[in-house]
Amino acid sequence: MPASSREGRSNEGWAFPDLVVEVWGDAACFTRPELKTERVSYQVMTPSAARGVLEAIFWKPQFRYVVRKIEVLRPVRWLRVRRNEVKSVISSQEVRKLQSDRLHHYDVENDRDQRSTLALRDVRYRIHAQIEVTPEALAGSAKHPPASEEKYREQLRRRVERGACFSQPFLGCREFTASFGKADPQHQVVKFHEELGVMLHSIEYGPKEERYRWFRASVVDGVLKVPEEPLPDEAVAMPLTAWRADGAED
Repeated sequence: MPASSREGRSNEGWAFPDLVVEVWGDAACFTRPELKTERVSYQVMTPSAARGVLEAIFWKPQFRYVVRKIEVLRPVRWLRVRRNEVKSVISSQEVRKLQSDRLHHYDVENDRDQRSTLALRDVRYRIHAQIEVTPEALAGSAKHPPASEEKYREQLRRRVERGACFSQPFLGCREFTASFGKADPQHQVVKFHEELGVMLHSIEYGPKEERYRWFRASVVDGVLKVPEEPLPDEAVAMPLTAWRADGAED
């Protein structure tokens, strides 16, 4: 919903109160983008990771989640993990070559490396989000009636209460699985302040490429607030993508 159409409403222009979901796990890693070789986590969950958890619980192409804030419910504690990983990322061109040429192969032993991960342990967060229905879904069509924001909100609420999900949610890395449930008022926000620097706001998917949007993140009294609008492209300079197995860079 465009911001202009929300002017004059309560809750900063949103028609409904925030949807609130608590997530927790034994470990988490929300990798900082400026560190390419070894993973180092942010001190708190990122909006993109929070959106991924919500989409694992319930998602339809007719809407998207808008993460508004993330509350930290447990103190920041660190965990260092050292493990074997591959050094490169296989590109789509390399996959097609492996499929078409049986003599061509990828030797993982020659591409293996031992890397360290600085992750978080024993984490718990409270996600506040809204649902934004697409204009096409709101308008409806001959085959589909107009979509209802209330319907999607209710479906998410029921799935959270039942513990149902389309896929297993995770906290940054797939090996760090997440549990989720309704907001519990007994869990209090941990009061701390932290400047986190630049953080991923959202990803816009185009026909040929992805566009990464960023914002300047800071935790105030244990709460990370996410602005609705990211920084302009010229305000952020990020490193190139990781080296790929075929020697090409995207």
